[in-house]
Amino acid sequence: MEGGTTHAGKGQSFEHLCLLHRSTVGSLLASELGWKFYDADDYHPEENLVKMRKGIPLNDQDRIPWLSNLHDILLRDVATGQHVVLACSALKKVYRDILIRGKDGAPQKCAEPGKEGKVAEVKLLVVHLSGSFEIISERLLQRKGHFMPPELLQSQFDTLEPPSAPENFIQISLDKNLSEIIATILQVLK
Repeated sequence: MEGGTTHAGKGQSFEHLCLLHRSTVGSLLASELGWKFYDADDYHPEENLVKMRKGIPLNDQDRIPWLSNLHDILLRDVATGQHVVLACSALKKVYRDILIRGKDGAPQKCAEPGKEGKVAEVKLLVVHLSGSFEIISERLLQRKGHFMPPELLQSQFDTLEPPSAPENFIQISLDKNLSEIIATILQVLK
């Protein structure tokens, strides 16, 4: 595949995409696909926002309840047949696992009558938009009105565990322009 690394099986269908690092790409992609869009930043509890505004990096204890809430939102959308694009800084594999399986790591039972014993599963394709510290820092500096100060970027790079097999993911370089990034993702989804 031109433009990135992929570990998403051909012919697999995904109900949700998780874009690491980019709400602009996410919102445009959701619009193109006719899917619902969530920016995970909109779901941070106030305590997380206060920490980040003060320049204090979030830790696992801060992130896990936030990610669990996002999992519940994705699970609700699975139950209704809604496809979703989620822009989220699920920096570690364990964070991405929480988005798929919930906090306890076990698939959740479906609460829908008549489907007892069936497991409701979040089928997630992680789109890792990768770039150098310099590129991402430059883009952060251009962002206005966001709660996360650019000074926290290094902590995100320090925390980042790029997706790897057996995760379902594609990696796309931020050196590409927006339309190339969208086209690459759409090609993988076909």
